[in-house]
Amino acid sequence: MLNFKVFTILALFFSGLFQFSFFAKPYSNIKPPDWSHNKTIYEVNLRQFSPGGSIKEFREHLPRLKEMGVGILWFMPIHPVGAENRKGTLGSYYSVQDYKGVDPAYGTKEEFRELVKEIHSMGMYIILDWVANHTAWDNPWSKSNPEFYVKDKEGKFTPPRGTDWSDVIQLDYSNKEMRLAMTDALEYWVREFDVDGYRCDVAAMVPTDFWESVYKKLSAIKPVFMLAEAHEVALHKNAFHMSYAWDTFNLMKDMAKGKEKPEDFLKKVKKQDSPYPPQGIRMRFTSNHDENSWNGTEFELFGDAALAYSVLAATLPGMHLIYTGQEAGNKKRLAFFEKDPVDWSDLSRTDFFKKLNMLKRDNSALHHSVKSGSMEPIKHSNGKLITYLRRNGSDAVLVVVNVTSSPQTTVIKSVKGLPEMTDIFSGAKIALAKEASVTLQPGEHRVYAFSKADKK
Repeated sequence: MLNFKVFTILALFFSGLFQFSFFAKPYSNIKPPDWSHNKTIYEVNLRQFSPGGSIKEFREHLPRLKEMGVGILWFMPIHPVGAENRKGTLGSYYSVQDYKGVDPAYGTKEEFRELVKEIHSMGMYIILDWVANHTAWDNPWSKSNPEFYVKDKEGKFTPPRGTDWSDVIQLDYSNKEMRLAMTDALEYWVREFDVDGYRCDVAAMVPTDFWESVYKKLSAIKPVFMLAEAHEVALHKNAFHMSYAWDTFNLMKDMAKGKEKPEDFLKKVKKQDSPYPPQGIRMRFTSNHDENSWNGTEFELFGDAALAYSVLAATLPGMHLIYTGQEAGNKKRLAFFEKDPVDWSDLSRTDFFKKLNMLKRDNSALHHSVKSGSMEPIKHSNGKLITYLRRNGSDAVLVVVNVTSSPQTTVIKSVKGLPEMTDIFSGAKIALAKEASVTLQPGEHRVYAFSKADKK
């Protein structure tokens, strides 16, 4: 009888573990730095940012980026680009010749050091793009340490399997010495230049345990922010704070093409987000360097509703990414392997992004990670208008967006305890102590906000 009782207790115990492991909310053992909870991230394509593509020229833009409310500057790779098997005239940013070098076309290490200091002095943060999966063919490691690389059947270097990346060669993560060398290079920029973290290229192609060990090493130096170019939930557990919300981006693209209905949007976003831990951040965007160069500008993808989709990206739970030139209404696909600078002559969209960025910074309803505000469904009469409420304590943001091709009117039901709110763009008021009607033209958007801090 005793053995039977012991067996029963053990069976219930392990059954409980099984249920917990399969049905518990996903979790993460790490949380983002305290400074990151209300930030917007801006991707810097240094090569195309100015006619010369230099650090010196870029620094002239820092005051306006600060004024626009940018919190984190993500720099695409700053390293020298490989010459062997180079694509195009200038090559791919992601063909790294020297992990501890600065491309002379951009400037010197000392100029980069001064750039980091200036960014920090302005209250902003900087993360570097890091390519850990592969190197340029003429990276010095290919000569000094050929054992660092994967070889084909003939013992030759090989590009990453399943890609057309003929300008780079695959690193071998079964080699412990290579891992140490890569970790050393990652530590170098944090320790010697005080960068605040990394955006890690094709992060899921690199073993997760490597990233977990790197995170521990970097965090011993300073609190760092880690962004994975990936969507895998497991990367959030011990290595990365933020990952790409490609699923939401693709959903928005399909909605713009008429393949998805606005009525289903919020339900599908909620389902997309459900596997991720509460402190995990999803990066929302309407453009980035890959999408712009290879798949189309935001205007090609979203047409006249481009700004409306940016409102969704900026106000859904997560962190909003702005890519180089979006504030200038850039309508060209920036060349990936050639010089193709952005035209900054029209900065009329700056105020649009500034309003969204400042709202993210100051209104806790839009904060992310463990400090995230809720996203609540709100009763209204027209599902073709994407309508939702973000709340955190007394702070609230009501979003109404029309991504259809025709005018839409909705009647929003009253919400108990919600104060009068003001649209950050038009100044229009809405009071939901009783039901209210809202009419939007195609591509129009309203972002009504209330913050207790504004009333002090």
